[in-house]
This record gives sequence, structure tokens and C-alpha cells, in this order.
Amino acid sequence: MMERRDFLRLAAMTPLLAAAPRALAMAGGNAADWRTFELTYAVDFSQHKGTGRLWLPLPQNAGDYQRVLAVGWKGETDAALQWDDTYQAPILTAAWEGGDDKRTLTVTAQVAARNRPLGTASPRLRDMDAAALYLKPTEHMPVDGIVAATAQRIVHGVKTPDARARAIYEWVVDNTFRNPQTRGCGLGNIKFMLESGDLGGKCADINSLFVGLCRAAAIPAREFYGVRVADSAQFKCLGKSGDVSRAQHCRAEYFSPRFGWVAVDPADVRKVVLEEKLALDDPRVVALRQRLFGYWEMNWVGFNTARDFTLPGKAGEPLSYLMYPYAEFGETRLDGRDPVDFTFRLSSRQLA
Repeated sequence: MMERRDFLRLAAMTPLLAAAPRALAMAGGNAADWRTFELTYAVDFSQHKGTGRLWLPLPQNAGDYQRVLAVGWKGETDAALQWDDTYQAPILTAAWEGGDDKRTLTVTAQVAARNRPLGTASPRLRDMDAAALYLKPTEHMPVDGIVAATAQRIVHGVKTPDARARAIYEWVVDNTFRNPQTRGCGLGNIKFMLESGDLGGKCADINSLFVGLCRAAAIPAREFYGVRVADSAQFKCLGKSGDVSRAQHCRAEYFSPRFGWVAVDPADVRKVVLEEKLALDDPRVVALRQRLFGYWEMNWVGFNTARDFTLPGKAGEPLSYLMYPYAEFGETRLDGRDPVDFTFRLSSRQLA
């Protein structure tokens, strides 16, 4: 019966994909602007014994640039699609009992995305209401003390929210650096970064710093955690396809009274400087720096904007963010930053 239900879940994707062109046209623009990607998680916990539980981040609908077309799964486990209470992050949860022999799970999602330029439309009322959540502090992202003092120095004399956000973006690009020794995408502990003076890290550090400084300057802002899914038309280091188990990437956005949610990515400017071995004043970096304030290349799929939150179900402790798979077997917590140890693979392919 389990196998039949799983087959029906996966088979149900077919009519959704057939209806995709109409759904994407309704989302705005030309259907030809969209690309459809298939993401597949393959998890094997056969080496882990005892009772265990898994949480997988899944894509969500976002603005007018990302649409989830279908999600399905199969495996010898009880699995369910859930959402956390605060951020509505979509999460696939699964559980195994102590006597279970087969501990495998395959999860597939089809997502359509199109490049996201700076919008020209006025923000929607529901976006303005929702933006208030993204002014609040979190455990690793306070908005007082050194964070507030730094933000005020940056935006002193700058009047409009868009100009303030731009000033913060430029300060973050100028003052941070990508540290290749940082594990995974970093921790995003911005208070520690500012107090220690160590402004190195990866995307979850650099883009969280932008977000926290914006919030401290009374600008709603948030990280968007996801994964690269295709090669980049900009720089080689900004893309990944095939096995994307280590291609997680956190982006950022702030809320503009003029434009609504505006895409930014100071971390990718710093990634290009390091990995392409270019100076910050190289014309190619200067152009990218200008472009990434207000633009996302959608060779990337976004999962959620959840920060310092509690997973649905009985997780042992809150997470700073959910961008990697996370699992618990008794007191053992499996680290999704290491796919081999975790025994998972995340793959991506573009569909015709």
C-alpha cells in the first residue's frame, strides 16, 4: 500500500506539469521567460539505527519569479509536507522507528523560475503587512547594540529607505570578504562578526549582515535560503548543475515602499572577487556589483526565509536556518553540510 500511495503522489505531477505554461502565463510575462527545474533528494539512512526523524527544506512560491509546479516522494517511511508557524517554510518531514530495516527516501520537486530584475510596480498591501515580521530581531540577528550603532553610522544623513539600503549594501561589499575556510554557508552570527571585527565568511554571514543592518535602520529585510540549480550566465563560480548537494546559497532582499521586495546579493560580489581572482575595482566586478543590487539570476531556487526558528515536530533544538537537510537519531544530529556523512544527494536538471 505504501508503494502504491507513493506512486500516485509522483504520478500526480504529470497534469500539474502539463498545466504549467498556463500557470506561468498567469504569473505574468511570457511563458518563454521561464525555465523549469527538477530537484531530487535521495536520502539513505540504512547505516543509522534506532528511531530517527528527517527535515528537508523544499521550494516555495515566491513573488512573480518562482513557482512550485509539483512535489512528490516515495520511500519506506511515514512522510508529510509541513509548514512552520512563523515563516511558513515548506518542509518535508519523515520518521523511522527502531525496527525499520529500509530507511531510504526520494523526494522530487519541479520548480519554474525566471530572472528577477528590479520591479516597477507598487508593493501590494499584503506584502507591506507581511514586511513587519522582517523588522524583528532574532537570536543570531539582534538589531540593537553594535548592530544598531553600525547601521546608524552607515545611513547617517541618508533619507529614503532605498538610498539607505543601497548605502548598507555598498558598506557590506566594501568591508566584508569571503573566507573559503568557513564551513558550509556560515552561521550568520552578525553580532559576533561586528564585535570581533572579523567580517569574513560566506553567504549566510555576509548576506545576514546586510539584513541585520537593514532591520536596525528600520528597513524590513530577510535572507532567502536556497540552492543553485544551473550554470550561470554571469560567472562560472555563480552556478552549479547536476550534483548540487553542496551548492546551497543564501540570498537577501529588502522591502522598498516604491518597489516592494528588492533582490540583493552582496555575498556573490565577494564570491566572484575571491574565486575568479578579480580586484574589487575590476570593471567586471564593478558591473556585477551594480547589477546585484536589484537583480537575481534565477539559476537558483529559493526554499524559505526562516531564521532562528523551531522545526515542526519534536526537534531537539531550534535551528539558525534550514537550508541543508537536517536529521536526528537519538542524541545524534546529522549535519547536512556534509552530504557524505549525512548520506544524501541533491541533484538538479533542467526540464525541456
